[in-house]
Amino acid sequence: MIHLATIGTGAITRTFAAAVAQVDGIAIQIVHSRNAERGRALAAELGAPESASDLVGMLARDDLDAVYIASPNSLHGEHARAAIEAGLHVLVEKPAVPTATEWAGLVRQARSAEVVLLEAMRTAYDPGMTAVREWLPEVGRVRRVSFRYDQRSSRYDQVLAGRHVNIFDPAMAGGALNDLGVYCVHPLVSLFGKPSRVVADSVRVASGVDGAGVILAGYPDFVADLSYSKITSSDLPSEIQGEDATLTIDHIASPRMLRLSRRDGTHETRTIDAPQHGLRDEVVRFVELVTSGAVPERDQELTLTTLSVLDAVRAL
Repeated sequence: MIHLATIGTGAITRTFAAAVAQVDGIAIQIVHSRNAERGRALAAELGAPESASDLVGMLARDDLDAVYIASPNSLHGEHARAAIEAGLHVLVEKPAVPTATEWAGLVRQARSAEVVLLEAMRTAYDPGMTAVREWLPEVGRVRRVSFRYDQRSSRYDQVLAGRHVNIFDPAMAGGALNDLGVYCVHPLVSLFGKPSRVVADSVRVASGVDGAGVILAGYPDFVADLSYSKITSSDLPSEIQGEDATLTIDHIASPRMLRLSRRDGTHETRTIDAPQHGLRDEVVRFVELVTSGAVPERDQELTLTTLSVLDAVRAL
């Protein structure tokens, strides 16, 4: 049994806990929060045996195997380094850290310590993305890709009212690119590799972060446009356009309906059964890695490439 501690008390920790409850071989032992009262309340809500407010003391315990990090984005690196130094396996929420350089350093540290370091990028393990990959050869030579994730945040009204919100705070590495744009970039590099060139633009909100943006990514034979927003919403699907067919994807972050429209006018639709829980497959992957002792080279490389694209966008 993998005994796990969680760091962070936001909604994603509750969602993650529900996924853990559906996976054998792993259980939440401790809930960490700097606020002791909040930690106790969340531990009780999740059914975890304990809570802790002392991070250093918690990581030093010998009955702990791993940590799940869902603190603000800007703290991911600090918390991951401390956990790895303590000899613990780490599953860290996306984006794992703000930059590719910081991620590369964490990977080196984890491999030296012989512990698993994995980004909790749920789309990487979603059966819908597996189906996209299986159907991709049917489109023929890819010429145009359009991925989008536009979903107005329920907390944007707080920003408009002048209140502080972590996910819209530049000091916390908030913003639409880190929160939603990454869901477009990760499948792009997973399917096609790193683009050879990138241009981008974004809309800033009062807090100073990007509320929405677009990325144009160039490849030798095709171009990709990525759209993301936390201040507007859209139901438009994503597409991969090839010379033989177009593959339409209902939602790039969780594909459940795929439609292949061939050049000859025929169509084929594929429905993907939703997993028991949206985060379940990333937990399964983490358990497999910890149990087997395997090094997640491919997973870590995809995170590195994704972060390098985000770096390039922010540098523009």
